[in-house]
Amino acid sequence: MKTLTITRPDDWHLHVRNGAILKTVLPHTARQFARAIIMPNLKPPVTTVTQALAYREEILQAIPAGIDFTPLMTLYLTGSTTVAEIKKAAGSDPVYAFKLYPAGATTNSDSGVADIKAIFPLLAEMEKHNIPLLIHGEVTDVHCDIFDRERVFVDTSLTDIVDNFPGLRVVVEHVTTTEAVQFVQAASNQVAATITPQHLLFNRNALLAGGIRPHYYCLPILKREPHRLALVAAATSGNPKFFLGTDSAPHTTLLKETSCGCAGCYSAHAALELYAEAFEHADALDKLEGFASFYGADFYHLPRNTGTVTLEKSTWKIPASYGENETLITPLKAGEEVGWKIQSIHEAN
Repeated sequence: MKTLTITRPDDWHLHVRNGAILKTVLPHTARQFARAIIMPNLKPPVTTVTQALAYREEILQAIPAGIDFTPLMTLYLTGSTTVAEIKKAAGSDPVYAFKLYPAGATTNSDSGVADIKAIFPLLAEMEKHNIPLLIHGEVTDVHCDIFDRERVFVDTSLTDIVDNFPGLRVVVEHVTTTEAVQFVQAASNQVAATITPQHLLFNRNALLAGGIRPHYYCLPILKREPHRLALVAAATSGNPKFFLGTDSAPHTTLLKETSCGCAGCYSAHAALELYAEAFEHADALDKLEGFASFYGADFYHLPRNTGTVTLEKSTWKIPASYGENETLITPLKAGEEVGWKIQSIHEAN
């Protein structure tokens, strides 16, 4: 196959930060994706509709001229979130979901939820108003092995949430394990999952074999090869419960290459090309359009895009970095080759 044309895709899990980094990274996403679910874990976190609208305006100002891109905003769920704020979010067109971070699970999650059951009244209100809950699915017990944190969360907290709120739409973000895939497959159609390019392409050897490679460090952490294969099988299965969410998470090179580096892989620079590689390796390029362009929009009850993106089978080398000085970012697969390249984008038919 020399070229592949698909409906213009969306990114259903994205970090763009704010300030100078936002201006550096947003063009990478906006040029290929029509929409993106924007994560709210800023400092301070985006916990109210008013904050979300202000953040949305900052994002809109950073979109390059002539590019059609829509940010879909989320609110950071905390123990202090009120029923009134949930009702306000339900009536706000730019706000599409709430994000649940277990406190301390990942970057800027210190304001997250310490006791899942304590927020059950909030989840009931979200269920009532049909607002999706997006979950970072890891326990934070210090005695739990980091490679087991997702599995334990699935067995405990996630099961409790889904059992108690069967009408709540739930997205299990960036699934990384066979157990999470199986849970989503067995659950009702109210439950879906996003899958990142790094978890489709790499296992934990990419992070640890031959030396520590900090730009492959993300949370949930890369897992063993059998888990990667389970993710590939899910993504390429045509099951509409699984769709694209890059979890592209920019951190400066300085903050990644330190004695205690930040968690997060920056993939927005080549997101669609990386997914194409993963699907090609699985001999499933015919399944990429559904995963990237249809299933997420359907789950969020949004119309599918009408534009197209054409990829060509062409090898190119990813730059060593993007940005400069205080915004210098090392991307995923920096200095390495990718076998697919975006040839053209048509924003609408």
